[in-house]
Amino acid sequence: MNFINNLMEMLVRHPKRIVFTDGDDLETMRAAAEFARLRLGAPILLGKKFRIREIAAAHSIDLGRVRIIDPELSEDLEIYVKRLETISRYKGIRVEEARKMIINPNYFGAMMVQYSYADAIVGGAHVTTGIFLRPLQSLIKPLPGISSLSSCVVLEVPGSAYGDHGIIYMADCGINPEPNVQELAEIGIETAKLARQLSGKIPRVAYLGFSTKGSVKHRITEKMIAAAALCEQLAGEIPLELEVEGELQVDAALIPEMGKAKAQGSLVAGQANVLIFPDLNAGNIALKLLTTLTPFEVYGNIILGLDRPAADIPRGADARDILGAAIIVGIRAVEFHTLHPDWYTT
Repeated sequence: MNFINNLMEMLVRHPKRIVFTDGDDLETMRAAAEFARLRLGAPILLGKKFRIREIAAAHSIDLGRVRIIDPELSEDLEIYVKRLETISRYKGIRVEEARKMIINPNYFGAMMVQYSYADAIVGGAHVTTGIFLRPLQSLIKPLPGISSLSSCVVLEVPGSAYGDHGIIYMADCGINPEPNVQELAEIGIETAKLARQLSGKIPRVAYLGFSTKGSVKHRITEKMIAAAALCEQLAGEIPLELEVEGELQVDAALIPEMGKAKAQGSLVAGQANVLIFPDLNAGNIALKLLTTLTPFEVYGNIILGLDRPAADIPRGADARDILGAAIIVGIRAVEFHTLHPDWYTT
């Protein structure tokens, strides 16, 4: 938990408002109560107040410092309904339909974040990724130049020398099934930005494949080589300081001895802390395999490509997982130079 503890210390200095869309979820309540107790910011639970308080009382959860909003009874409901009518894709929607849409906590929470009533959003405990993402895509602006949304998980391996002292960023493990070269390059950029913001260090990005540095010629490996090159080009245009290499087998990316043997002279091989997978099959299987067989801490999915911080927590996540995701999106809402003043130059 050293990784999360370090982030907590930063967030205490820059507390944020986090809206949790699954307000009546027991583990979400526990996470929100802990978020408030640790003075990390102002947690907001969405749902029926009586139901939330009933569950909290039954499990001795102190929600005294947690704000609870019932979207259907909120004084902001009509404001959000009017704003929905101004969005081009909803032009002409009937008031009754707009109101029915907005009282859904996922849509209400997305509205809160888009219009700065909250700094970040966490949800997904009760619904699939697709259902949680739909209102985010509809109501929250995408980052400029982003082709599609993607996601990243942060893997913490206590005591490990791999990655950044045991911290590894993996993408995309949750959203984009078959990213093309452009999308893979963007995933690398956005994941590197996340790694940079959370750690303050220069990201080392590895585009993964089943060969290393062209040892096998195949359309998949060639796609990863092209994506790595484009990622490096885009980073130069931003500019974003990073090291990038592709394609690398995962052992060559993480293990120093294997990196030296397979990709001598590479600044990434054997030292990667950002792993970019060729498709969702590879990323999701790798993530599920790791979390099934090992006791690693995993935080996410952190949504990439939106103009506001968001996290889609897996169904069945416990309070610690949810709290970790909330802390990360809270940090994402803080400007980099505020978090890492020593890195900021005018």
